[in-house]
Amino acid sequence: MQYKGIIFDFNGTLFWDSEKHMTAWREFSKKIRGTAFTDEEMHKYMFGRTNEDIIAYAIGEKPTKDMVSKLAEEKEAIYRDMCRNDLSNFHLAKGAISLFEFLKANNIPMTIATMSEKPNVDFYKKEFGLAKWFDLDKIVYSDGTMRGKPAPDIFQIAAKNLGLNPKDCIVVEDAISGIEAARRAGIGKIVAITSMNDENFYKKIPAVNEIINDFDDLDRNQFKLTQKTTA
Repeated sequence: MQYKGIIFDFNGTLFWDSEKHMTAWREFSKKIRGTAFTDEEMHKYMFGRTNEDIIAYAIGEKPTKDMVSKLAEEKEAIYRDMCRNDLSNFHLAKGAISLFEFLKANNIPMTIATMSEKPNVDFYKKEFGLAKWFDLDKIVYSDGTMRGKPAPDIFQIAAKNLGLNPKDCIVVEDAISGIEAARRAGIGKIVAITSMNDENFYKKIPAVNEIINDFDDLDRNQFKLTQKTTA
């Protein structure tokens, strides 16, 4: 089977920042409810979720929009400072750039689908120079109009932005909720990347079709190539 396009999750997939998000949310969960999130709670209720979903879980009820805005921006500002202060780890995942170059050279549609909100997405666009490879208008992020993962919305929208049927797309994910969202969206192939968890973790998830350690492992032969023409 060959696929026509690819959709990347971002956090924990293209950028291995999960530990920073976990540290920031642990501190904020202490502030919100008095205790830090456990590792199990992180996997089930944080990764791939909207800030509103996370805060709602922490307080046990639907938060006000003002509460979400205030707490989320406080947390994300701390997170962005953590990224800037850890220059040795502030880079895209191994093999990502070479994969982007391959996809671009062969005119293979690609985009990003992330539950990060606009301030963080703007931060990534600038710091990682994403415009070199991606059509920035096709990147899908949490804008308050869609359900968070594991709902399929984000991947359905991403596939539509690429002009493709979900079954013709590959999704690369690291989070349980993101893998489930891709499954519900009818994505053709779901690839798990071992940024935080080992292969055995993903082998237990039936929806996962392939497991990679980094983007150098992703088989380029599974794409339907369309070479760009020159004038």
